[in-house]
Amino acid sequence: MSEASPVKAYALHLGVVGLLFVLSFLLPEYYHGLLARIMVLAVFAMGYNMLFGYVGLLSLGHAMFFAAGLYGAGLAVIQLGWSVPAAFAAGLACGVVVSLVIGLLALRTTGVAFMIVTMMFAQVFYLLILYFATWTGGDQGMVVPQPARVLSFGATSLELTNPTVRYMTALALFSIVLLVTLGIVRSRYGRVLVAIRENEERTKMLGYDTFSNKLAAVVISGIICAASGAAYALLFGYVGSSFASVQYSILPLLWALLGGAATTLGPLIGTLFMYYVIDITSGYTSAYLLIVGIALILLVLFFPKGILGSIRQRWLGWLP
Repeated sequence: MSEASPVKAYALHLGVVGLLFVLSFLLPEYYHGLLARIMVLAVFAMGYNMLFGYVGLLSLGHAMFFAAGLYGAGLAVIQLGWSVPAAFAAGLACGVVVSLVIGLLALRTTGVAFMIVTMMFAQVFYLLILYFATWTGGDQGMVVPQPARVLSFGATSLELTNPTVRYMTALALFSIVLLVTLGIVRSRYGRVLVAIRENEERTKMLGYDTFSNKLAAVVISGIICAASGAAYALLFGYVGSSFASVQYSILPLLWALLGGAATTLGPLIGTLFMYYVIDITSGYTSAYLLIVGIALILLVLFFPKGILGSIRQRWLGWLP
């Protein structure tokens, strides 16, 4: 890669963050809420992409990491009465614990077995949420009360129910995770992860402890997904078991593939594409899923490596 590539990469990412900031002053209130949700879920897809795109581990259990952050933050506010920062930290802590335990167990397998094991753990997590319905709300879920969704800084208080505050908070989270992810994938550790993806045996022969590196990747991925879940609970005020279902493990995979796996901005592009295609087509017809399906087929045919992945392959090889 040329010496200018890092400058181009960081300039592009800062430009995307700047564009999202400017859009907050230009878009109507409806799109504030929609884009805030997209940015939070794009963080979820970025966490998934860290493991799938850069390590090559296909997981069907990432919904449990998202749900760990979601319920960790939600229960801390609803049941314990914690503040927003403390609840967010609780969500992150839950993500660390769950991802570390799951990583230690699931990484004993590889390939299809890893996918099945992670799906089984996620299903167990989902059933536990339903079993402890007294605390978790079961199928109905729980609503985080509006008075509790206040971010306080001394005498200053910011209500997360306010569309502008919610948008800026989602943007702050997205920006931090995006730049941290960019730093990781461009670091020496990121190169090791790519080497493991391409040829794990050869990476072992070079002297790297592949298990430890993969475990660290699982934990990093879990923390990012838990941050997304915790933010979702605090910004949008709902905690539900549907977010722990297998469907929510497939969605980030779809978003990452559409935008371009192993690209830092791919998860955002994929999430944005899916949400707006569904939002626009559902306004015209009840058969919007048919149109979405056709759009996905065309996208796969003409952009087989995802939108950004194909652009990088054909024109912009410096894209991270």
